[in-house]
Amino acid sequence: MLLDPDTLVRAVAAGRRHGASPPAWRRVELRPVDLRDGRRLQVVAHDRGQAHTRNEPFGPPAEQAVDLLLAEPFGNWHVETTAATVQLRVTKKGAAQVHRSAAAHFGADPPRAHDRARAHLLEPSDPVLRELGIADSGGRIKPSRQDKYRQVEEMLRALDTVLDALPAGAGDQRPLRVVDLGCGNAYLTFAGYRYLSARYPQVELVGVDVKAQAREHGERVAAALGWSDSVRFVEGAALDAPVASAVDLVLALHACDTATDDALARAVRWQAPAVLAAPCCHHDLQRQLGRAGAAPPHPHGLLTRQPILRERFADVLTDALRAAVLRMVGYRVDVVEFVGSEHTPRNTLIRAVRTGAAPTAAQCAEYRELTAQWQVEPRLATLLADLLADLRPLS
Repeated sequence: MLLDPDTLVRAVAAGRRHGASPPAWRRVELRPVDLRDGRRLQVVAHDRGQAHTRNEPFGPPAEQAVDLLLAEPFGNWHVETTAATVQLRVTKKGAAQVHRSAAAHFGADPPRAHDRARAHLLEPSDPVLRELGIADSGGRIKPSRQDKYRQVEEMLRALDTVLDALPAGAGDQRPLRVVDLGCGNAYLTFAGYRYLSARYPQVELVGVDVKAQAREHGERVAAALGWSDSVRFVEGAALDAPVASAVDLVLALHACDTATDDALARAVRWQAPAVLAAPCCHHDLQRQLGRAGAAPPHPHGLLTRQPILRERFADVLTDALRAAVLRMVGYRVDVVEFVGSEHTPRNTLIRAVRTGAAPTAAQCAEYRELTAQWQVEPRLATLLADLLADLRPLS
């Protein structure tokens, strides 16, 4: 299947077999591409830092490349052709489990244009993008949806960076459990499920939103894609929506104001191994900084005197304190830009991986001093007050 230049659409190898040494690459993607001198097998191999692309002629060069990849101890293969979709998983005992299903609707002649700029994590021709209205019926991204597609791609790249933190048995002995708190129109919910389901044999995803129309929209799209058994939607708030307690990955993408704190607090209560949160608006600390009688510590009054500067400073302070609280309750945290500001002004991503490590005394002291100087109380700290009170920092 991997060597058929006419029927192969794409293939993904990921994960590793139980007890085996790690493969040479974290993930490898293959697909036919049409170049000026003919059709080639494009091999995109991902290490921890970047993607390495090469285009092998079909025949002995492609055969050799495929032989080398099949010899690697990957735990999962996901292969899509114009005729069928095949998933192969190697169990803990070394047995191969193969699941075959109908082909995705790529059409008789799927796109094979060579992407010289960057390999896509979710191809424009993927049915999920058409169903979400991001791509047209021909598998092309609509001009008005280019920014949304870029957000989807970059969020998937961020998602890829935390896969190693997920429990070894998740997706193998049991489903990988993902919750999207504040899913809204669920663009990233469905894209995330599509990406993860190509890498794990079992994935269950729950989207949570306070709006009934969000739940109804999600259920319609899931039914149209045939995913209703694996992707479901719940109407409710992040803090108390009815979701099973064993969660492997929590997403909170553009939840408004303190809804991001609610989502982070729920993830901490679940002891979720990995969390990705892209905050939206930040009003809570803005109000606290601007309240009557609030005096900024000397000599930092210039940071909050002008309303626009106070707003921008509050954004930075809010996310810095969120990261500090997450560190104090046992997470390794990075705050990064996940997409350029020309695509969305809300482009900060909080990426947290649970380590269970106690904070240092210096980290706790730094947090207490910062909140005391600015006379603020972060919502996340209030929600996790009992955990913070029980802290025994490392000296």
